[in-house]
Amino acid sequence: MTGVVSDVDVPGWLRRLGLPGLIDLHVHFLPERMERRVWHHFNHGGPLMGGGWHIAYEWPVDKRVERLRELGVRTFPALAYAHKPDMAADLNAWTLGFARRTPGCLPSATFYPEPGVEAYVRRALDDGARIFKVHLQVGGFDPRVPELDDVWGLLAESGVPVVVHASSVPVRGGHVGVAPIAEVLRRHPALRAVIAHLGMPEYDPFFDLAARYERVALDTTMAFTDFSQERMPFPERLRPALLDLGLAGKVVLGTDFPTIPYPYAHQLDALARLGLGDSWLRAVCWDNGAAMI
Repeated sequence: MTGVVSDVDVPGWLRRLGLPGLIDLHVHFLPERMERRVWHHFNHGGPLMGGGWHIAYEWPVDKRVERLRELGVRTFPALAYAHKPDMAADLNAWTLGFARRTPGCLPSATFYPEPGVEAYVRRALDDGARIFKVHLQVGGFDPRVPELDDVWGLLAESGVPVVVHASSVPVRGGHVGVAPIAEVLRRHPALRAVIAHLGMPEYDPFFDLAARYERVALDTTMAFTDFSQERMPFPERLRPALLDLGLAGKVVLGTDFPTIPYPYAHQLDALARLGLGDSWLRAVCWDNGAAMI
């Protein structure tokens, strides 16, 4: 099922699939100052971005929330992540507050290896956090450090998903690639890790990780879009695994809204044109996310 050309097509597409809406587990809303800096980075370029890209939804907060509702996105987080000490706890206060005042927003939190990290992760869970986000590249930290071992254990015990940007996009280097997060999972095999961007461009090892661990999943963020296919094409050999993992509950919808260089609908069209079937689309766009949160 294709034909999702523009955002106005999305509600009809959902009706044809028989879905009540979308659950998108990779959406960002940030404190205003931080958001301006992130948008400046994307607008002015960086590795693999050339001269940057036009952010399709560089809009005021209220307008972005309204667009998600118009699209039929029923559940979404306000994912934030820390890149230095002494900011994660404040980010958590902001994202949890945003969720409380924004219908449909899934309460989210983050963490960073620093003194007191376990305490503020526990506090975030007590305050209702239902999804976490860490960005190993932007954060520049090794997920295997001793300061985080109890945190990973706590999250594994809670069953709350953690969206982990663990791959080497947009730049290689640091503590990215499959090895660091694979060691975390070896120690905490019950961790509900959601590997962002399907692990691109290291698709194969992250697909192996999802197949190996019962609670590891992949999110579709930017995958299969024209933008990503030109730079980091999805390998055809993994199509059967993509089908199987999606039907097994291990692929969930993610988009990176609003910081994307194309309409939201293009991500859905990119999934539809894979030709994996309506059951797969229903699983990825709703069922798998619903089961996880």
